[in-house]
Amino acid sequence: MVRTFIDADILIHAARGTKEYAHRALEVLSDPDRAFISSNFVILEVVPKARYHGRIAEGKLYRTFFEGVDEWVAPSVELIHSALELATKYGLSAMDSIHVAAAISANVDEFITGEKPSSPFFRVSVLHISSLVEMR
Repeated sequence: MVRTFIDADILIHAARGTKEYAHRALEVLSDPDRAFISSNFVILEVVPKARYHGRIAEGKLYRTFFEGVDEWVAPSVELIHSALELATKYGLSAMDSIHVAAAISANVDEFITGEKPSSPFFRVSVLHISSLVEMR
C-alpha cells in the first residue's frame, strides 16, 4: 500500500469535475493500492464551502473520502510549529504548510497535489510530492 496524503485541491477537482484533472483525481482516490492519510485541516479546507453553497454531491464525495481515510494526523502544537518552520523554509502558504507537516509526521510515501511543478510545494525536499498536472 502506498501511504498517500491528498491535498485539498485533489478532492475539489474530483468533486467539481474541474479542469482536465478531474478524471485523474478520481483515479487516485479510487486506487485500491493506496492507504489514505489525512487531517482535520483538509476537512476544514473543503467541507464548509460545499455546505455553505448547498453542494450536496460535492459534500457526499468528501464524506465518502473522509470515511475511508486509513489514518488521521491529530492537530497539535508540534504540528503547527513544524508547519511554521516549513512555511518559512519553503515559502508555503499557511494551510499548505500544515498539510505538508501532517504528511511528514505520518511518514507518507507520497503527497499528491493539483499544483503545478512551479509551486512552492516542489521546493520541499523532505517529502515525495506528485502533481496531477504531471500524471498521465
